[in-house]
Amino acid sequence: MKTLRIGYNSCGIAAGAEETLAKLNDVIAEKPGFRLVKTGCNGMCYCEPIIDVIEDGVTYTYGNLTADKVEKFIDAMEKGMHIKEWVIKHPAISTDHDSYNAGQVKLVTRNIGVIDPENIGDYLAAGGYKALEKVIRTMSPQQVIDEIKASGLRGRGGAGFSCGMKWQFAKDAPDDEKYMICNGDEGDPGAFMDRSTLEGNPHSVIEGLAIGAYAVGAREGFFYVRAEYPLAVKRLRIAIEQASARGFIGQNILGSNFSLHLHLVEGAGAFVCGEETALISSIEGKRGMPRTRPPYPAISGLWGKPTNNNNVETYANVPWIIQNGAEAFAKYGTKTSKGTKVFALAGKIKRGGMIEVPMGTTINEILTNIGMGIQNDRACKAVQMGGPSGGCIPFHLFDTPIDYESITATGAIMGSGGMVFMDEDTCMVDIARYFLSFTVDESCGKCTFCRIGTKKMLEILERITKGRGREEDIEELQRLGQAIIKGSLCGLGQTAPNPVLTTIRYFKHEYEAHIKDHKCPAKKCRALITYRILPDKCTGCTLCAKICPVGAAQGERKKIHIIDPEICTRCGFCKDACKFEAIAVE
Repeated sequence: MKTLRIGYNSCGIAAGAEETLAKLNDVIAEKPGFRLVKTGCNGMCYCEPIIDVIEDGVTYTYGNLTADKVEKFIDAMEKGMHIKEWVIKHPAISTDHDSYNAGQVKLVTRNIGVIDPENIGDYLAAGGYKALEKVIRTMSPQQVIDEIKASGLRGRGGAGFSCGMKWQFAKDAPDDEKYMICNGDEGDPGAFMDRSTLEGNPHSVIEGLAIGAYAVGAREGFFYVRAEYPLAVKRLRIAIEQASARGFIGQNILGSNFSLHLHLVEGAGAFVCGEETALISSIEGKRGMPRTRPPYPAISGLWGKPTNNNNVETYANVPWIIQNGAEAFAKYGTKTSKGTKVFALAGKIKRGGMIEVPMGTTINEILTNIGMGIQNDRACKAVQMGGPSGGCIPFHLFDTPIDYESITATGAIMGSGGMVFMDEDTCMVDIARYFLSFTVDESCGKCTFCRIGTKKMLEILERITKGRGREEDIEELQRLGQAIIKGSLCGLGQTAPNPVLTTIRYFKHEYEAHIKDHKCPAKKCRALITYRILPDKCTGCTLCAKICPVGAAQGERKKIHIIDPEICTRCGFCKDACKFEAIAVE
């Protein structure tokens, strides 16, 4: 019997896994010897659709297995053969993809892409809920908290606060009614770690939250997941129902005095609701806006009661720590940042996907060894870390180890784990404008500095990218940025200026070129570039004239063409279409 395991996460479905699955079902419908199951993404998103073939305890992993390859794939399986050029992973075969997994240590992601996320039996077979059983049967709430403290686990949602200390505050709060919250409101462009975890192994997050609830004395828990994650919501809801049916959630869990009831709340997509007090307001049915702290949620949170809030990845670490011990977790990472960290690789990197590496791994190790560099072998210019309120780290700092203190020292933040890589053709002024426009749109408007200050910064950036910058603009952006950081109430406002401040810090020359020379060095800002046809390369093929939407490209067949700069909209269609590299951007 051959088991065919298909990666059926959002990334796989987007790459064609749904069509591949349908074709597989058709082809093997009347063929004996095949068993087809769905799983999550194993992290190699760049190779989706992905199929594992498991036979006699050995697993072959196939990549880019689109529906048109299925018949040939099954035919080879029936003959006892493997199409080696399609194989991306096998313990006895070396492939070009081996380096992607070589530097990883999988704790949170160990079962993602391995188990069926909609089958609690798979999770139990992999040791699931053993950690919950252990704490209920053999550990006191304080012992659980002490173990988490000793592990050095810090919140993976961005702030990096000690998870154990956070639990301690909630436990010590003088109230019998307490709540646990899981923040699944991941909203950073280019980030998909929490989504993939909820889609691929929701039970691990439920188990981690349940252990935390036991430790702090909470009897109700809330999962707050953005509604734009329908598959994650679906699988989490299934997992909650399955866990409840098996007695891992509900009244008198495993025959003990501990009870926990879970609720699932779908967020409407407001980025600010990633901030814990805004999230709490949203659960309460109010507009998602941050609250003044103190009091902190551990003292007065949901409906004024002590509340603990951790993100998806933080909870997913907990069962492994309880089962394997704090020391086993703390052996990974650095002195102040223990364990591993899950990252989403996006942007211009060759191999985009989800990875998990020990804290302390350098940015360059991730780019070079795992991501295999930049697409088309272009030079790397920077990486954006921490989402739209993070910062841009230049390539010359890529030997920086990834830990909370080192990343913060660059001006960026760890964030929840998004890494967006940029190549040499990226305009850093325009990147700052893009990320700031996101935070302007997502600001709740409560704080004057955030509401008005970020809008003013965006207006300046838009003016610079349109060639109307002033020499005092750079200093004004820095002044406004610092004022917004000091005057904003929540983390969104306090970090919103980071993309601007870090790009000025490391790429000030690009700002100066835009303002003083009215040139965009990366040749991306339309108002600051012109398209010109090179006479010595133009063959008069007329393709540019045919594709130009406004008629700016002109000329007769087999004669040198021209582009009228007064008409040209700088759309770039002509350059993309030209087969002779006869169009220059200046």
